[in-house]
Amino acid sequence: MSLRVGVAQVAITLGDLAANLCKHEEYIAAARGQGVEVLVFPELSLTGYQLERTVPDLAMAVSDPRLLALAEQCQGIQVVCGFVEEVSPGEYYNAAAWLQDGAVTAVHRKLNLPTYGSLEEGKLYTPGKQLRTQAVKENWSALSLICADMWNPGLVFAGMLQKPDVLITPINSAEGVVSDEFSNPQNWQTNLSYMAMTYGTPVVMANRCDTELDASFWGGSQILGARGEVLAQASGEEVLLVADIERVSISAARFDLPTLRDANPQLISQLIADIK
Repeated sequence: MSLRVGVAQVAITLGDLAANLCKHEEYIAAARGQGVEVLVFPELSLTGYQLERTVPDLAMAVSDPRLLALAEQCQGIQVVCGFVEEVSPGEYYNAAAWLQDGAVTAVHRKLNLPTYGSLEEGKLYTPGKQLRTQAVKENWSALSLICADMWNPGLVFAGMLQKPDVLITPINSAEGVVSDEFSNPQNWQTNLSYMAMTYGTPVVMANRCDTELDASFWGGSQILGARGEVLAQASGEEVLLVADIERVSISAARFDLPTLRDANPQLISQLIADIK
């Protein structure tokens, strides 16, 4: 039993919803033509990243006709795209929408909002409060974590306790945004390989590949197997990555390293509660 996954590594036009929606439609059609069952776009793929005070102008409710029109293009394929979600006046989330067959089937709201280096998400968005798995197809489920969510080990641990088969992580990663000494390409590779290997869970990471204002997004999107091995990887250009994930490989990896079986969340919870 296998799952065909895809990554749309794209250049995004800051603040231009119409142009970004058109590009999404192109990649969705191409992915469907290759039999992709789950296609992942980068973080905030419909809007761009450095939105600052334009956040309210670009935000959409899940019932927005533009988002639902894009969902209509997702017939027979599940698509994860990034957008700014408006829940109530002044309440905005950096979010990932799951689209399929004309509907928004799920939304993940970013929990860990980076406000360090040149990153200022804590000033713009409300942090999410929930982790949920999403059914992909029969006997397959996925967990979504957006960018900096992956850098909070507690969030990853909590999400993985739901035993998803695949970890989906859309990101917006640019060179030098944390510091000159912190290498995003190298450190992301370490993070992704470690998470995949530790939890015996394939990881689908989608980054963008362009320049936005003063930020250079380096691409490097990839699909990793359950032992942390790279199944498909992009360089710095627009591309559609495709790989097949085999369920038997997940079973074998988790049997060899039973991190989820031995997670012992009750003990972890008690140890945390005991910290003064």
